[in-house]
Amino acid sequence: MDLYTRIVRAKLFIDDNYASPIDLDRLSDEACFSKYHFLRLFKRAYNKTPYQYLSERRIDKAKEKLRSEQTTVSEVCEEVGFESATSFSSKFKEYTGETPALFRLRAMQSQQLAKEQPAKVIPSCFTTMFSSKD
Repeated sequence: MDLYTRIVRAKLFIDDNYASPIDLDRLSDEACFSKYHFLRLFKRAYNKTPYQYLSERRIDKAKEKLRSEQTTVSEVCEEVGFESATSFSSKFKEYTGETPALFRLRAMQSQQLAKEQPAKVIPSCFTTMFSSKD
């Protein structure tokens, strides 16, 4: 198995298990490298550390979940693998510039606007191109 296949295998492990506790030992075992060699190779391949990649993956999944009204922010925090609401909120804000609650509010407002006034969420270049010219 070549070097990059092993690194990709560890990345896919993160993708599949982002909600579980994952540490460097587990990831380096998955890739069959020493911890420090794995860390260097992963960073070279993805331009970020495994921890940064895991955090981004969790935040992306949290954003998907926050767009739905079925779960609370606390439930989302737990579902994507953060250990505490405080760490989730601060990491979410670091990556998005907003708290999870504000992100959800804006997402709900955007969805409501799309339902009530769909023309306002369609790019103007599209409406200009396809509008009828009477």
